[in-house]
Amino acid sequence: MRRWRTLLAILAAVVTAATMSPSPAAASDPVTPYVVGGTRAALGEFPFMVRLSMGCGGALYSPTLVLTAAHCVSGTGTNTSITATFGAVDLQSSTRVTRKSNYVYRAPGYNGNGDDWAFIRLASAVTLGTNIGTLPITTSTTYDTGTFTIAGWGSASEGGSQQRYLLKATVPFVSDATCNSSAMYGGDVIAAEEICAGYTAGGVDTCQGDSGGPMFRQGASGWVQVGIVSWGEGCARANKPGVYTQVSYFSAAIRSAATSLGG
Repeated sequence: MRRWRTLLAILAAVVTAATMSPSPAAASDPVTPYVVGGTRAALGEFPFMVRLSMGCGGALYSPTLVLTAAHCVSGTGTNTSITATFGAVDLQSSTRVTRKSNYVYRAPGYNGNGDDWAFIRLASAVTLGTNIGTLPITTSTTYDTGTFTIAGWGSASEGGSQQRYLLKATVPFVSDATCNSSAMYGGDVIAAEEICAGYTAGGVDTCQGDSGGPMFRQGASGWVQVGIVSWGEGCARANKPGVYTQVSYFSAAIRSAATSLGG
């Protein structure tokens, strides 16, 4: 069974009404993720990180678009209910920047099994600067191996409370063959469009509340997004690495959708 890394309908903790109130879409989804085994990120270290009010994460793709997971939203269409928070590692910071959504685009064909990506369009653009920046997506498989960085405000332990401060961690690539082995997910991973990352021994992972956030690494010109937090069994369990939407597989569709949305 796929266990998404969104928030459960009943939250262990609420950070603020603006940043953590669950939406009907989030409440209806099975849930499971945050950054376990992480350390605090510094202000401006990952300026593309976004916190979404339904209890998901995201990455700023352009000044008006946030890339997140399809399972974090209820469908494509007008949506003015989502609040996105930018420019802070502390969700209670007085300097945080917020924007409301005006439209959601969910990957065509999404049915809970793959195609786990979506865009949230903002009602007004954010101003890019030291603490707010965009994250480019990979357009090839060049960066789909190695060591990745994950970050989010989700739980720091399975079943734990959401975090006030942004946490970060690094996780290694796990091959499709290993991730789909009987010791891990037994064939449940869609090899062509999902990528696994984590430690065999567990201990470091995304968790509840991290869904939709980026998995990224250094590219030729800085950070590049290679994954979107999607699902996993529990959090940071041995032989249960995190499973991420493989951005390289969907890069053409993502870029086309962004263009159609004006981003």
